[in-house]
Amino acid sequence: MTPDRIQHARQHFFSQKAVPSGLIPQSILRSWARCQALGLEGRANSLPEPLTDYEFALTAEEAETFKRLCRPEVEALYADAQATDSIVILTNASGLILDTIGSLDFAQRAARVALRPGVPWSEQVVGTNAIGTSLAEGCPIEVRGAEHYLECNRILSCSAIPIMGPQGNVLGVLDLSGPAETHHAHALGLVTLAAEQIEHRLFEQDFGGADVVRLHVDPAMLGTAREGILVFEDGQLKAANRHGLALIGRQVDAIGKASWSELFRDRMAALADNGSLRRENGTTLVGRLDRFGKAPAPVKHVTRSVPLSAPVQIFDLETTQALARAVRLLDAAVPVLIRGETGTGKEVFARAVHARSRRSGKPLVAVNCAALPETLMEAELFGYQAGAFTGARPGGSKGTLREADGGVLFLDEIGDMPLTLQTKLLRALQEREVVPLGGGRAIPVDFMLICATNRNLWELVEAGSFRSDLYFRIAQYTIELSPLRLRPDRADLVDKLWGSLGARAQRVALTPECREQLINYDWPGNFRQLVGCLRAMLALCEPGDTLAIDALPPDIRSVGREIAEKASPPRVKLQPTLEAITATAMQDALHAAKGNVSLAARQLGVSRSTLYRRMQL
Repeated sequence: MTPDRIQHARQHFFSQKAVPSGLIPQSILRSWARCQALGLEGRANSLPEPLTDYEFALTAEEAETFKRLCRPEVEALYADAQATDSIVILTNASGLILDTIGSLDFAQRAARVALRPGVPWSEQVVGTNAIGTSLAEGCPIEVRGAEHYLECNRILSCSAIPIMGPQGNVLGVLDLSGPAETHHAHALGLVTLAAEQIEHRLFEQDFGGADVVRLHVDPAMLGTAREGILVFEDGQLKAANRHGLALIGRQVDAIGKASWSELFRDRMAALADNGSLRRENGTTLVGRLDRFGKAPAPVKHVTRSVPLSAPVQIFDLETTQALARAVRLLDAAVPVLIRGETGTGKEVFARAVHARSRRSGKPLVAVNCAALPETLMEAELFGYQAGAFTGARPGGSKGTLREADGGVLFLDEIGDMPLTLQTKLLRALQEREVVPLGGGRAIPVDFMLICATNRNLWELVEAGSFRSDLYFRIAQYTIELSPLRLRPDRADLVDKLWGSLGARAQRVALTPECREQLINYDWPGNFRQLVGCLRAMLALCEPGDTLAIDALPPDIRSVGREIAEKASPPRVKLQPTLEAITATAMQDALHAAKGNVSLAARQLGVSRSTLYRRMQL
């Protein structure tokens, strides 16, 4: 959807003329009509009022269980948000923003239009937007630039999906938002896949006496987040996921009303005996029956959790040897520092160390120091007493250092910890005790420590931004993880990761050319970027597809063109024009900044908007 077409549609709509078909999606047009009926002004620049600290603290506490449920998927989307200058947003059922994570640069821009925690983003308050409009429409939706009803929000490009509970109730919204000028083509597919994972996990609970039916037209989809799930109690439909409702051709209002006999020709016993049954229209579905809905107890998640899919074995011989050394060090109470570029698997390595150590039966509590706001980091790490500050929970909080008691504490991105907190952390490590915010007695703690960073901590020490005494406390042994581009086994890694993410089960294949592109790419974001790319490709395809080069994101697809150009016959070298020199300088700066447009603009000494404009020429 081009900006000119959207602007053309706005001119027609706000001048009370019929909007020509095809200019904007019908869902956006319906939303504009609702906003107009509410009396909202398209040119209004007033920002929504945030909740008070106390009101937000109460709301956040009520939503704590929901936030914990969504945490694995939110953090898995974090890498995609960082790579595309975007933020991941989680809201409650009314559209109130509970949490954001991702690009700090864009988060600051988004805060100017109040896209931050504690602010309501329902359609009634801020007009057409992905969060509010997905709630109003009850489906995934994308809102780009000037499709937002209020002109002040046209800086945003947002994709959102409501998260549905087993009874069809809306629990909240998952959103990926970034700058309108750099639209993220895979955003809607990524949030949809993440929401499906969250909704699928909701059916791990015991439905006590009910029959849980898992269905699909393709047997390979059973057990995945794309399977349909229907829960029956005494022959009545009591719960369902969105895929289950789609398979039986019903809407959410069928929950609590539809009966087995209305939906299927065969009796439930046929599914248990034959693994298949027929719908009332004759369509055959395959599946299985879980009597009484018994399922394994859900995993208890702490501060951070594993990604959407369990990691495959990504360690080579050198890393495996380093892993064995790290386990021996941890068992001897020697702190370990893991150093490596972003996405090299530092947390995967830390979890592997914990799993092989003597403390494997105790918790591993992981904290990303770069993802926590400085104002909240102290309370998150050290805990607080009731009433320690405005908005504090009535019962206080233990803090992650106490949650790790008896186990392992993993401090990721330790180089981003503020100096003031470094002092308090050092004291806690030396004294082996924690004093929560708000006072009270010191509480003894016993945990082993693993830290990780993508920065040179000694350079930070020399620059005065990291304490030398803390450095010597945490870096008693340093392990370096190699970036993906230096791994000689990249072909094998691509194949393993592709299969582990569900491609084999879905019978999705790669053409030789597509696979070669994935192997040859430099992957500046390492495993995190590679896995994110593969997940996006899977989210956007159908079972049985064979993906060619055009299924790759544009930046990865371009590798093939570069290789072809290097292999082509030499051309007569012409004197470059001023325009060509400028274009080359911009490309070099963007490459050096790893795609970060703001950083590239600063290096070139131009404004971000100027760089974007020249890139479009």
